[in-house]
Amino acid sequence: MQLQIKSMFTPELDPGFVPAVLWNREYSRQVKASGQGQPLVIALERSSGTTSTLNTEIFPHKGEYIDVNIKYVERMIKFLLWVKGGFRVTIAGCKAIADDIRDIYSAEGVRAFDFDIMGKKIYGETFEIVACDLADAPTSHEIQVKLGGNMNGCRIGFDLGGSDRKCAAVIDGKVVHTEEVEWDPYFEKDPEYHKQGIRDSLHRAAEKLPRVDAIGGSAAGVYVDNKPRIASLFRGVSAKDWKEHVLPVFENIQKEYNVPIVVANDGDVTALAGAISMESNGVLGVAMGTSEAVGYVNLDGNITDWLNELAFVPVDYRENGPVDEWSGDIGCGVQFFSQQAVARLAPLAGIKFADGMPFPEQLVEVQKLMAEGDERAAAIYRTIGVCFGYAIATYAQAYDIRLLLILGRVTSGKGGEIILEKAEEVLKGEFPELAEQIEFRTPDEKFKRHGQAVIAASLPSIA
Repeated sequence: MQLQIKSMFTPELDPGFVPAVLWNREYSRQVKASGQGQPLVIALERSSGTTSTLNTEIFPHKGEYIDVNIKYVERMIKFLLWVKGGFRVTIAGCKAIADDIRDIYSAEGVRAFDFDIMGKKIYGETFEIVACDLADAPTSHEIQVKLGGNMNGCRIGFDLGGSDRKCAAVIDGKVVHTEEVEWDPYFEKDPEYHKQGIRDSLHRAAEKLPRVDAIGGSAAGVYVDNKPRIASLFRGVSAKDWKEHVLPVFENIQKEYNVPIVVANDGDVTALAGAISMESNGVLGVAMGTSEAVGYVNLDGNITDWLNELAFVPVDYRENGPVDEWSGDIGCGVQFFSQQAVARLAPLAGIKFADGMPFPEQLVEVQKLMAEGDERAAAIYRTIGVCFGYAIATYAQAYDIRLLLILGRVTSGKGGEIILEKAEEVLKGEFPELAEQIEFRTPDEKFKRHGQAVIAASLPSIA
């Protein structure tokens, strides 16, 4: 059985793009129309004791429906895993499909990356897919945490990115020092490179303060109790060095300074900065830079224990979509909303670069062409914009979005304006209810004054 997906907008350089949200919508429509829909509950349990659930329906899991059922359930689980997280996935209502999904999400399956990361690396548990009767399905239990907004005392804030690290010194809410230092941590094998770089920035900030009362940090990846569980910044480090040097890096800094320290995902800090600066809640912050960094502040103005790692979330359901070189999966956000996306689309637009040119340099060249009015560069941004419009609707399946904060180097300049114009056009055409609900914002001067590192400084509370 094949689903025929019709979309109103086609990304011109990527015409094979199959929007995840439209595929899911068509699947659900056909299940309902068949009159054979069977209820299914997907529950994801986290080590914090929280559980996220999805109530849905599938075709009877037999005959021509088997493949399409597997695709739907597997892609929804992938979506939920990287939006919300979980080491145990319970599928209630159909043991047969649970068995099929278990083979996929196993140490030898095609989702071995997710099996490993979601299990031992993030939650310290063995990842598992289990089945149960519908009546025994786990119930939803979510939590939210108030974070940030603490400005008292002498504070250091840092923000670790893939191409630079930023640091700020703040005294009772007044910024007395900010600094940005270029670095290239992504594939650096020696953990001392990372440790020395972080300490150098902290030391420079500490010199501007009479004392240090607290340290707050923003960094790409998943952090549990200030420990990096998965972080692209350290992806070049071996498993042995990760355990010995990376896992305790911030714990050791806390001991060194003997002050409270809080390290959070950079996406969450971005969303928090937007919520504070723009006085709004229901904020989804999306930064298109080295990767796709995302964070969410809910309607109560709090963060959750969700992962928000949308770089790994599938937004394109075609069978031969672009492959994420890290996870090995197809059609994930990082290939559409990052420097990698620009590098992937540039040849399709007829732009050629020297062999081996790093992605950041390719982005700079495309931005230069865009500033000169080059139509090839404009086509790249229009393509990203159309895909982003559909991705927003995909994300809205999990997030209640009122303000969408868009930032990152990919969105700089005229190209960024084109991305937003096309994304809004897609929402208005395909998803008018979302277009009315969601306000698009880019960082303004008030936001810039409350930069990422400055807001990170406000994360810890002190007596």
